[in-house]
Order: sequence, then C-alpha cells, then structure tokens
Amino acid sequence: MQLSRDILKSLSLPDSPGETVLALPEKVLQFGTGVLLRGLPDHFIDKANKQGIFNGRIVVVKSTSNGGTDAFDKQDGLYTLVERGVENGELCENYVVNASISRVISAKEAWNEILACAENPDMQLVISNTTEVGIALVEADAHTDHPVSFPGRLLSFLEHRYNTFNGSAASGMVIIPTELLVDNGILLKDIVVRLAELKGASPAFLDWLNNANDFCNSLVDCIVPGKLSATEQAAVEAQSKYSDELMIMSEPYRLWAIETSKERTREILSFSNIDTGVVISSNINRFRELKLRLLNATHTFSCGLAHLAGFRTVKEAMNDNTFSEYISALMSQEIVPLVAKNGITVEEANRFAAQVIDRFRNPYIDHQWLSITMQYTSKMMMRTVPLVEKHYTQDTEVPELMALGFAAWLLFTRPQEKTGDKYLGNYNNNVYPIQDDKAGLLYKHWQNTAANEIAEAVLKDVAVLGINLTELKGFAEAVQLYLASLMEKGAIKTLRSEITKKSVA
Repeated sequence: MQLSRDILKSLSLPDSPGETVLALPEKVLQFGTGVLLRGLPDHFIDKANKQGIFNGRIVVVKSTSNGGTDAFDKQDGLYTLVERGVENGELCENYVVNASISRVISAKEAWNEILACAENPDMQLVISNTTEVGIALVEADAHTDHPVSFPGRLLSFLEHRYNTFNGSAASGMVIIPTELLVDNGILLKDIVVRLAELKGASPAFLDWLNNANDFCNSLVDCIVPGKLSATEQAAVEAQSKYSDELMIMSEPYRLWAIETSKERTREILSFSNIDTGVVISSNINRFRELKLRLLNATHTFSCGLAHLAGFRTVKEAMNDNTFSEYISALMSQEIVPLVAKNGITVEEANRFAAQVIDRFRNPYIDHQWLSITMQYTSKMMMRTVPLVEKHYTQDTEVPELMALGFAAWLLFTRPQEKTGDKYLGNYNNNVYPIQDDKAGLLYKHWQNTAANEIAEAVLKDVAVLGINLTELKGFAEAVQLYLASLMEKGAIKTLRSEITKKSVA
C-alpha cells in the first residue's frame, strides 16, 4: 500500500502525524519542491507542528515544468524522511513521516490558486530554494500578469496580498530565501523592489513592500542526497510496510541560520524553539564563517590530497587512520585558532569541528572527492587563501598542513593532457578530468617551469589565486618541499610522515 492519509492509522510508526496536525491551517508558501527544502525547513516545521508549536502547513509552489504533482497528490503531501549518519561519534538512523506539506500547486498550470493563497490571513511565511540562478532580475516580469521568475512571482503574490488587506502592516510576510548566496535576503528584496518600480508601483505599495515585509538573509547547511537506492528503498519499505514515491534521505546534522532583528519575525518563526538547528540572530556571519572555514575549507585543503592518495569518497578517506588524523589536526591545530575570533569562541569552533568529523564519517553518503575538486582553484582562493593570510598576521611559522594542501592542489591540477579546452590529470596512471577555470593558466605554468620551481611560479602569479603568496615567509618553500615529496614518495607516505612529525611535536 502507498503512503497516504488513509493508511496512517494502520501504521505503527513513532511520531506519526495525527488528524490534528493534518487539519492545521496553511501558513507557509514555499517556492520549490527540492529535497533540501523537504529535508531541512520542512522538517523543522513538521517537528514543531507535532509538538503543537508552529501549527501551520505549507503550500508548495512547483516552479519548473519538469514532472507533475501526482506523487504529492496521491500521498496527500506525506513523505518519509530517513535520517542516517553519525552523531557524537555514534551511528544513528531515524524514520519520520513528514506531514508539513498541505498541497503542491503548479505555477505554470494553476497560477490563480497561488494568488488565492495571498488572500489567506493565516499566511505568514515565504520560503524558497529555486537554485542560485533563480534569484535574478527578469525585467520582462514587470510587464506581464504571468511572471516566470521567482522574484516576479513573489512580487505578484505580494501585490495581491497588499490589495486584499488594504496594505495593512499585519499582512506583511516573513520571506526567507535559502539559495546559496551571501546576503540572499537582501539580494531578493532588491530585485523585487526593482521589479515593482519598473511596474510603476505606487509609493504606498513600495512603502509596504519595504517596511511591512521582512526579507531575511539565511544560511542552510545539511546534506540531503535525496532518493535512496532501489535496494535501500525496498528494504525500508519492507520494514515500514508501505511504499513511498517521495521518500528521501538526509544526514542528521541541520543548520538553518536566519538573520533578523524584528521581534514579530521571531514570533512567527516559533518552530525555532523546538530544535537547536534553527538559529535566529541579528547577524549570521559567524555561522557562515564556521561553515566556510571548518567545513568548506577543510574539504578544499584535502580533496586533491585524498584523490592522490587513492580515496574515492570522503567516508573512505575517513576510514583511514592517517588521513582522518590529517583532517582532525588541520582543523584543530591550524584552522580553529584562526576562526575563534570576532564572537566565535574556541569551544564553539571545536564543537563545530567535531560535528564536521561526524559528517565526514557518514557511511550512508557517497561524497565523491572528484566532485569536490570542481573549480578547485577558485575554491582555494575563496576558502583557503584567507586562512593562510590570517595565519601570517598572527604567526611567522609555516602552517604545515595547509602548505601540504596547497602542494596537493598544485599536483592535482597539473594538466598532463590537453584536448581543445579540456584538461586531464594523471597520477599513478589514474587519469582524471580537471574541471577548473584556471586549468589553462596552470597548464602554461607547468609547461614553462621546471617542477622544482613550480610552487614559486604559481604562488607568485596573482592571476591564479588573487594574491602573491611568495611574500609570506617560508610558505612557497614549504609547498615546494611537499610537492616534491608527493611526486617522489606518494600521497600516503607523505601524509604519514607529516602526521608523525605533528604527533612528535
């Protein structure tokens, strides 16, 4: 039997939604049906509803033309969320039937139904995840009744709401984009206001748009791989005794940091009271810094090294004692001291680092190192270079583990073959694609420079990393030494040597 409202009573499931939850009013308009939304904000809302706190369900706007809403219709919006991962060093696995979604509406086929949601006085919140390209200005949307962009559709919804409630301050919405853009709320608001101006909106509407609505910057952090494999899904369905076309998997770690200073917004986002993963703050930069430096930068420092060492996935590398020690030492000895500044305590940074280790060890997620190396040089420039610079403002000693990460980046991005604008690397007869905007520039450096001088040449070139790193005492020399070791001894032996040296120190 297929998961639906009718079979819930026949299922012996923990925390199964009852009729009270299913009858809750619609309070949220969500642009996007993607797994990130269903695994993160929708999870928080469902959890709060079951505890009698938020007490509101979600109307989902299906923005794309791909696929239909049939599965959501057949299952009454219900879906199973499978949580699998590591928490506090221990494996965990949980199953939850999520009842947060009331219905799914196609923007293309039923736009008037979406506008009708603006007439609902219970509506308080807009959430979105339309991918980063979804938050863009499409000027044509200012001259049509059927906008195609997310900002255009949001503006139409807000105009309809303004007219329905005569511009009352209480009818303003809390709007939280979750797209992976810095200051996503500010960016979205600027585009919506610009579209309104292009449409010739009245000063009264513009005032309501700017002041009655709270566009909040937000940061999300949760790995939601989505659908299980056919074998895994069959096993879960055999255990649960129902089928579920919408079943998805997520890791147990979740963070949704929301930036606002408005007390009304805090009251509306009452689901923040039921889970520490929801953080409301007047400034979310510290959460971005923790994620960028301890999660993203650690990935970037280590992805090339892991690939050169022969590890395919993150979990595979973390099962190797030497490599996991490198990751732990990199974070605790070299990154945490740099992050623990400006409102971030050492304890908070260490706690986040421990959570990162748990997430890297997740045996249920096949995170490919090769995927992490995409746009490797740009990631090095944005995520790791600021850490090296910051280190040298506090210490004249070379950050050895970071230098090793730079050496691995240099070796990984050494193009051995070039066909048109495609570049291939080759290490120990393992050929791999180099998907990097700077591959052509690195190719020229390797073609015109001796291997024993390549670190100096590349790290000096501002066009590569945006800075001349040879000005930092001893850094280029250390990178060159590690590069030579990687080329002569291999990645594993180089790692073992460095970890042993760190342990002795």
